[in-house]
Amino acid sequence: MSKDKSFEFEVALKRLEKIVGSLEGESESLEKSLELFEEGVKLTGALKGHLESAEQHIKVLMKEPDGKLKTQDFEG
Repeated sequence: MSKDKSFEFEVALKRLEKIVGSLEGESESLEKSLELFEEGVKLTGALKGHLESAEQHIKVLMKEPDGKLKTQDFEG
């Protein structure tokens, strides 16, 4: 799987958590809340896309009756 160096999953997730906290706190103005909400929606889409891409690359090891290991695509 090629790693997109411009996207850091953990950083994006922490930012999304911070946005959610700000929105739940209700201390922001309506305009700022809308900006944060828009940013959160974009981050959610990027995180979801990143996870879907990773899922496509997951391989599950399966042990055959003769003891050999084989790989098969993960289907979740």
